Amino acid sequence: MTTFLSGGTGTPKLLAGAESVFDPADTTVVANTGDDVELGGLLVCPDVDTVLFEQGDLLDRELWWGIEGDTTETHDELHELAAAAGLDGGPRYLPDEAQTAGRDIARWRRFSGVAEFMELGDRDRAVHVTRTSLLDEGHSLTEVTRLLADAFDVPVDVVPMSDDPVASVVHTPEGDDEYEDEMHFQEFWVAHRGDPEVDHVEFRGGEDAEPTRAALGAIEEGPVVVGPSNPVTSIGPMLAIDELHDALEEATVVAVSPFVEDEVFSGPAADLMEGVGFDPSTAGVAEAYPFADAFVLDDRDDTDLDRPVVKTDTEMSDDEDAERVARAVADALEVI
Repeated sequence: MTTFLSGGTGTPKLLAGAESVFDPADTTVVANTGDDVELGGLLVCPDVDTVLFEQGDLLDRELWWGIEGDTTETHDELHELAAAAGLDGGPRYLPDEAQTAGRDIARWRRFSGVAEFMELGDRDRAVHVTRTSLLDEGHSLTEVTRLLADAFDVPVDVVPMSDDPVASVVHTPEGDDEYEDEMHFQEFWVAHRGDPEVDHVEFRGGEDAEPTRAALGAIEEGPVVVGPSNPVTSIGPMLAIDELHDALEEATVVAVSPFVEDEVFSGPAADLMEGVGFDPSTAGVAEAYPFADAFVLDDRDDTDLDRPVVKTDTEMSDDEDAERVARAVADALEVI
């Protein structure tokens, strides 16, 4: 069996071409849930859904978010109604007392649905309604994720890192009057496009969260592949759970760098890494992943690491590119 740790778009892009290299029947994907939010009463699990939609051939590959060809009539109507009623747009956090009240899905990630700040497609919204309703019926997030995977004919086993709530919270420097001093990662990235300066990132709830049995078992069985996802907010929430971190220390792990030396392929990884004290580079990724036994780097990356390295062109624009990187991962696993 092979286990992939997935968050953001890096690992899903890798998975898109991995089928011919890693047998889907023997593949488990442990998905980050630190980016999850409750929006208008619906639990949205972006990193879980990106894997489900990609593996189910539904993903919008232009955005690497949502369902291809989806409509947004409900989302558009929410904005029109808010404007007509004179209501300010989002992000609109629910009151502090509501952040930990009710069903245990909080940890400071609950937003009002008024003029929702994240665009949800209509088919996409049906997924969130179904997920939230099944949770309310008493199912665990692991059970719900597997039910949805079956519905989408997903060939790999997709499991959340934890059934407990963990929230990635970005803190800005003290004295920055432009932004609040703390915000959920989705506000940082979706609402503010990664503009706020990062002082540090907190994985709220990580110290209390238990890993799912499926996630922990998959990492312990290994080997483990850490795709080119954001080391801070895609993989960091998993590392904040002690049992998962300890399991990775014992596992055979290959990591794919999301950088070419100090140039990141996409997303806010560089700013976030610098904010939490890591050099925004491949060298910084290696420091963040002391448990990694080997790395896959881009051909143009001359970073000198203290662990085995396999090189290839790591830019992934299509499935053929992804297959090439997956074969490099397999080669790295052979090296160690």
